[in-house]
Amino acid sequence: MTSQNIELRVARDFTVNPGPRKKEDGQFSGEEFLTLELEPKFREAYNAKSILTVNLDGVSGYPTSFLEEAFGGLARSFGSRVVNRHLEIISEDEPYLKEEIQQYIDQVQNP
Repeated sequence: MTSQNIELRVARDFTVNPGPRKKEDGQFSGEEFLTLELEPKFREAYNAKSILTVNLDGVSGYPTSFLEEAFGGLARSFGSRVVNRHLEIISEDEPYLKEEIQQYIDQVQNP
């Protein structure tokens, strides 16, 4: 891995008010976050043999469906092993979110 991590801050780069699972259910959905921010940044980190650091702090809260769609969706696209090698989650505000997200990633079967 290279020493230069790629950073994604949800509050700065996406929204301070994460929404529902799907775009059709409302603004700032997990699906939208996955498509517009998480997947492109993850692909960049993967191609650079680096780590994507996702900082979850500074938002009003995360619906479970948002997190599953975003991070479970990432694992469905890349496989949980690849995601685990190239993703780091930071959550000082709500530390339990790291474990919750890890469960969504690990639920995905590897190809």
